[in-house]
Amino acid sequence: MSAATTGGLIRKRSVRIAGHATSVSLEQAFWRALADLAAAQGISVNALVTRIDRRRGDGGGNLSSAIRVHVLENARKG
Repeated sequence: MSAATTGGLIRKRSVRIAGHATSVSLEQAFWRALADLAAAQGISVNALVTRIDRRRGDGGGNLSSAIRVHVLENARKG
């Protein structure tokens, strides 16, 4: 299977955090999972990314990594 069929293809998208546009690169599978989590909470993807960004705080590392960890933690909760 190729990366494109497994969701491993990296996609760069623009998101807004606290009114500022920034680009985030994630695998397509993570974008889908992030959209599903946001929908389940009744919020936009931008709002969820803003929450994740606030939780990681200053010096909390890379935003893309923080998003992946958030998605993974939610997947493990089942």
